Parts: sequence; C-alpha cells; structure tokens
Amino acid sequence: MRIALALPGGKRVAPEAMVGARRSDSWGFPRWGGYGRGSEAATVRLCDRHGCNDVGTCPAPKSPNNPDRWMFCVAHAAEYNRGWDYFAGLDAEEIAEREAAERQTHEGYHESAHYGWATSGDGTRSRDELRALDLLGLGPDAEFDDVKKAWRSKAKEVHPDVRPGDEDAAKAFRALQLAYEVLRAGEERREWKG
Repeated sequence: MRIALALPGGKRVAPEAMVGARRSDSWGFPRWGGYGRGSEAATVRLCDRHGCNDVGTCPAPKSPNNPDRWMFCVAHAAEYNRGWDYFAGLDAEEIAEREAAERQTHEGYHESAHYGWATSGDGTRSRDELRALDLLGLGPDAEFDDVKKAWRSKAKEVHPDVRPGDEDAAKAFRALQLAYEVLRAGEERREWKG
C-alpha cells in the first residue's frame, strides 16, 4: 500500500519525494566522517626552482623593489636568501628612509624583546640607545649607573657655564643631553615592563 500526501492546491506527492537533505553524521564530537570528505581538491603550488617537486610556500622577490614573487620550498628559499642584500642599489639616504619606514611599522616586534628574561645588553636596547651609549663611550652591556657617571663627567667638560660662547661645546652638550634622555627613557621602559 502506498500513501500519497496532499499538498495545498490539490497536488499529491509521495513521501520519498519530500525527503530533503539528510542529517550529516559529521557533526559534534567524535566526528564520525573524515575531515574533508566530499570537499574539492586543494590547489597546491609547487616550488619555482627547476626540477623541485616540493610545495612552494615561501615567497621571495624576483628583484629588488619588485612586487612579483617566486614561490620556493623552504630549502630553496634558504638558498635564495643566503646571498640577498636588502639594501642593494640604494644610496645612504634611501637606506636611512627604508630603515625608518621599517622601524615605524614594525616597532611592536622590537618592543616585545623587553618581555624576555634579559638584561639590557643582550639585544633589548634599541639602535638609538646603542648610538647614545657610543656617544658616552660605553659598551652595550653598560648599566644605567655607568650611564649617569659617564654623562656627568662628559657634560662637565662641555657645559655652557664652563665654556661660555663656545658653539661647538654647546652642540656637544646638547648631544649628550639627548643621549642621556634616550637612555633614561629606555631604562624606564624596561623597569615598567619588568
């Protein structure tokens, strides 16, 4: 015996025709069906190095300042980058501009170095702090007490009260003041972040 269902408008439909999408058994935990079952094949890009059949996951620029990229496997990307010069073909001014742009956009990565278990001389000082230490005649491992002593001794030699009217001494004093301020701000930042 076969039963037909009546729909509005007088149409009769067999129950088998009303069966919609079946409930999948790929929900919840544990997942009874395999992951990716019934999905489309994934497109994989191979390494651009001739003769290599590994997956190319590492982008590498085809030439300096060019948006086109090669896609190499990890081994060939390391080989490609071994001889790469990031500043090739740039003059000193362009190098400084590029460095400033990189520092401006990626300062958070440098700031994260302060969260390590580190002391001040193992890479947690910024390039400006290292330049300030050079100006004071100190190494990168110098403590802040050494910075204070060096600053006081050098500032006494070129202070405007000691050498009135000497423009070179005034310029050197301003440079020492700036170096001290950079190092003091870096020390406060390290103390605040722990």
